[in-house]
Amino acid sequence: MRLLPQARDLVVKTSSTPENLTYAGVMTDVSSATGPATPLLREWATHAWKHGGALASAALDVVFPPSCLVCRTAVAAHGALCPACWRGIGFIEKPYCERLGTPFAYDLGVPGLQSPEAIANPPVYHRARAVARFEDGPVRDLVHRLKYGDRMELAKPLGRWMARAGAELLAEADLLVPVPLHRHRLMWRQFNQAHALAQVVAHLSGKTADPFALKRIKPTRPQVGLSRARRAENVQGAFAVPEAAAVAGRKIVLIDDVLTSGATLNAAARVLLRAGAARVDVLVFARVVGAA
Repeated sequence: MRLLPQARDLVVKTSSTPENLTYAGVMTDVSSATGPATPLLREWATHAWKHGGALASAALDVVFPPSCLVCRTAVAAHGALCPACWRGIGFIEKPYCERLGTPFAYDLGVPGLQSPEAIANPPVYHRARAVARFEDGPVRDLVHRLKYGDRMELAKPLGRWMARAGAELLAEADLLVPVPLHRHRLMWRQFNQAHALAQVVAHLSGKTADPFALKRIKPTRPQVGLSRARRAENVQGAFAVPEAAAVAGRKIVLIDDVLTSGATLNAAARVLLRAGAARVDVLVFARVVGAA
């Protein structure tokens, strides 16, 4: 059963001006209003925009006090982590492999350096970037709660971190493509976490996310527990591009929640490149750094 979003998410600000106010998902446009009551209406809108949002937020903070995204410990602001959970996350920062995005133990001072794994077994995609190590407990908890726990509100902070980690890829991208679910799994789960993350990243980066550019045409069994070879076999022929014109000649960033062996993202990238994409990069929230 899907859970309703947090009540505070029902108050949405859609503009930096009071002409457009959205409360509980209902847009009120007073900029085009006419009639004798128009000045009064605009004055009310301005007052509501300046003061109503703050009052509503304060009231909601009393009912739903800010808590850690992972452990629910009280924190200062919504969408934050407590100090303990923050320390438990292994954020992936430079130096890292230019191709795989896996962290190096120390900086050799060589720009664009690739890891031995990237040289020996290069992926189909051009580059990959991730926010954090999937092996770390808080990271795994965040992924599982978004993916299986109906914690849709997590897409916003996770997507925000992804936009930061993938800034270099996003600056060069023409299109963001979330890794799709097969329709059977989508009906069962009722949402695609990759699409939710892609929407946030697209909003923050000013890019377009197209959830229809790539289609999953083959139902596959879950990859968890499969060997690297079996994972690649499992997703073989799983994807298709419905309209090649949508991706031809474009630099694409594939969006997903987790990168483990890379089998799924390799399969998706291969299909996009065959359809004429100029380049395919990968941006995920978490990745497995050790053997997968």
